[in-house]
Amino acid sequence: MKITNRKITHFLFSMLVAFTAACGNAQTPAAATQALIQSTATLLPTPTAASTATALLPTQTLLPTQTLLPTLTLQPTLGIGATRTSPKDGMVLDFVPAGSFLMGSDKSVDKQALSDELPQHTVTLDAFWIDQTPITNAMYALCVAAAGCTAPKLTRSASRASYYGSTQYLDYPIVNVDWSQADSYCRWAGRMLPTEAQWEKAARGPDGRLYPWGNQPPDNTLANFNSMVGDTTRVGSYPAGASPYGALDMAGNVYEFTGDWFSYTYYENSPANNPTGPVSPDSYNHRPIRGGSYGSLGQIIRSAGRDGRANGAGGNNFGFRCAAVP
Repeated sequence: MKITNRKITHFLFSMLVAFTAACGNAQTPAAATQALIQSTATLLPTPTAASTATALLPTQTLLPTQTLLPTLTLQPTLGIGATRTSPKDGMVLDFVPAGSFLMGSDKSVDKQALSDELPQHTVTLDAFWIDQTPITNAMYALCVAAAGCTAPKLTRSASRASYYGSTQYLDYPIVNVDWSQADSYCRWAGRMLPTEAQWEKAARGPDGRLYPWGNQPPDNTLANFNSMVGDTTRVGSYPAGASPYGALDMAGNVYEFTGDWFSYTYYENSPANNPTGPVSPDSYNHRPIRGGSYGSLGQIIRSAGRDGRANGAGGNNFGFRCAAVP
């Protein structure tokens, strides 16, 4: 039962009256009052340790629930060895970082250098991607089927009566196409023909090496050249001949078209940054071809080696690869 102050006061007053009546003048008012206080003290609840402690503790304020920050996922940094795959034709592309490289030849170092490779000069390029191999028969057939390309001029190769369209040679380089057909394919695939500068950097790296694999002269473990086979070989058949960025077959197998116009004297005044070739063609509408072919001598398949062919030229030793910008 809860005892209030009002009830206690009323009870004390009643007891005082009763004691006065019973005792008369036997006790003094002060003694009677003291007796009443002692008799009523037991009516008050005795504080317990728990209740005292509860009363003394300050009210606790709960902290709001902490919200965790989302974990950041860092994007990988592109560098040498990075690759991506084209969803259009399945080609694997190798990443070539931005930076400078030595373009052309130094006659004091490379005795085989020709006049159109001179002078050697430093060129700085933005980052780009290069096809890991030349475009294959199977890839080119996809473009033809999609009406993005016209069929090659011939379906045979140097020694094979049936080449393009044969299931035996699906992963061999497309040949018998000209520059315009190569350009159409790269556009269909969402890429472009590489500039001469892009092609050469992808082939030789930044250190001016003579061949994709270094300065060692070529042999039959490094490239398809010098009529050792007498025709094209399956793309990627010479992994030991890979360039510093992982590109394959950049020496031998098939000549490769690039996107520029060609000039024998272009290096005499070409831009130092991202050169794209002469602004207009020569009288023969020449386009640069690079890398040599299965029939080329070792001198021709050097990374700095270059030549020009008419815009409409094509043959059983002409192919191409594409490039892309990030």
